[in-house]
Amino acid sequence: MGSKATMDKIVSLCRRRGFIFQSSEIYGGLNGAYDYGPMGVELKNNIRDFWWKEMTQLHDNIVGLDASILMHSKVWEASGHVSNFTDPMVDCKQCKSRFRADQIDLSAPCPVCGSNGTFTEPRNFNLMFQTHIGPSMDSASTIYLRPETAQGIYVDFKNVLQSSRVKIPFGIAQIGKSFRNEITTKSFIFRSCEFEQMEMQFFCKPGTEDEWFPYWREERMKFYHKMGIDPQSLRWHQHGPDELAFYAKDAYDIQFLFPMGWQELEGVHSRTDYDLTQHQNFSKKDMTYLDPETNERYIPYVVETSAGLTRNVLMALSDAYDEEETPEGDVRTVLHFHPQIAPVTVAVLPLVKKDGLAEYAAKLEKNLRADYKTFYDQSGAIGRRYRRMDEIGTPYCVTVDYQTLEDGSVTLRYRDSMEQVRVDASKLSAFIKEANDSYKRV
Repeated sequence: MGSKATMDKIVSLCRRRGFIFQSSEIYGGLNGAYDYGPMGVELKNNIRDFWWKEMTQLHDNIVGLDASILMHSKVWEASGHVSNFTDPMVDCKQCKSRFRADQIDLSAPCPVCGSNGTFTEPRNFNLMFQTHIGPSMDSASTIYLRPETAQGIYVDFKNVLQSSRVKIPFGIAQIGKSFRNEITTKSFIFRSCEFEQMEMQFFCKPGTEDEWFPYWREERMKFYHKMGIDPQSLRWHQHGPDELAFYAKDAYDIQFLFPMGWQELEGVHSRTDYDLTQHQNFSKKDMTYLDPETNERYIPYVVETSAGLTRNVLMALSDAYDEEETPEGDVRTVLHFHPQIAPVTVAVLPLVKKDGLAEYAAKLEKNLRADYKTFYDQSGAIGRRYRRMDEIGTPYCVTVDYQTLEDGSVTLRYRDSMEQVRVDASKLSAFIKEANDSYKRV
């Protein structure tokens, strides 16, 4: 994590530079809901695409899926979410504040108003958002906004199996929105009511899950190293007996050192055959797999990797954020994103707007668009423009100056080191690609 990162500073930068805004802000905002601005949506999409390539394109036994958010209510009965997906909740009778009972000391004063003995008795609170489908609003029309993306993969298991010619072991990957009616949202986008998940369910023969479970643990940790995240800010946490889900054989969380401390970023779980068995029992449809080599029929075991895309965004911001003293003696705020996830890869800046420099720079920026996410800025002093690009994490700034008109070279500035080199404008795209491929954070 960046040495100067605090949640207040990250929230301020996100609003100032167009990463993340409070939802419905002009009406006072909506707790637990956020809008991703021009920079935020690029960062989120880049992380999403980086994960998708890693999980599907770079593996020959993983296919993709995009299941519907709205699913038959029986899905959530089979999965256990209707009866078990609850948090204990208490209210303060004095100030009406609401808390999760397992996250506060019920014998202590209310943390909001300081009243003693004013908590209600704990009661279960189902986290699923309920809605209705069709013209009537009765129990028969009740459905839910999905609280996770995994169940869509399980109910489509046989469809994917029969249409894709995949063989066990294989995985199904999915990225999509999920919704949880959280009692308390906190820590900016870390815990929100509407969020996105990046999940992969890996189906394997019973008895082989002990081989695949450590494999996927190693693969998932390597993913964050590839993204350029500081390894010292990542660690494993194994679920103890009191944390392990009743259906899970084993489970580990990848934790990241957020500004508010170590918190879960991604889970890797050995889920046994619980989910497919449940859907077979509830749907009365065959969910078994026939091994074409041994002619053996069985319900596959599942190893799950489940990461929060929105939590990945907060992780990337927290890890990249820093405040550094410059050679001139002032302090710059900078985001050290890996070039593969940075919202803008290269900014093109004319030294001045006159003498044909702006026209040259605009043409150069357009030529780079096919290969990179670019940004053109001609307003203000060049040093101030560099600082703006540092704050949104742009790895490279290209300055068109008077020497450019003479010999066709431009000044390329590296974000991390602030070093500047001259590069032939006709070779600029290839130069940046090589720099991206060899990038290592200073």
